[in-house]
Amino acid sequence: MKFGQARAGRVFVIRLEDGDVIHETLERFARDQDIRAASLIILGGADAGSRLIVGPRDGRAKSIDPMQHVLPDVHEIAGTGTIFPDENGRPVLHMHIAAGRDQTAVAGCARAGVKTWLVAEVILWELLDTAAVRRRDSATGFELLDPA
Repeated sequence: MKFGQARAGRVFVIRLEDGDVIHETLERFARDQDIRAASLIILGGADAGSRLIVGPRDGRAKSIDPMQHVLPDVHEIAGTGTIFPDENGRPVLHMHIAAGRDQTAVAGCARAGVKTWLVAEVILWELLDTAAVRRRDSATGFELLDPA
């Protein structure tokens, strides 16, 4: 385990609108508001055609082959995530979302492109005084959080 500390900063109440791509919109918001790090929750709707990363085909394979799930119709969503800068200082959202419709549900990472259907509500808590950064891990190719 690795850890660091932060303190609470500003709190934002955000409404995403129809067609907003969640990760693109929230990363742009972070840049515009000079937010380096944050935690977030989201609830609302995802449009048909939204894509979630739903896991690697083989979790122990040397080469990670991500799987995508495309939402065939509008879904209700709830999720949580973080924003931390990459090694170049750009804010990067890592958010997992559960999406449900009727009696089916799927959960995954929103990074592949989840589009807002009508509205999504986000509460964003800014994190201050943290040196945490996402660093490229050569073994996985992922940008892993380094909380130092």
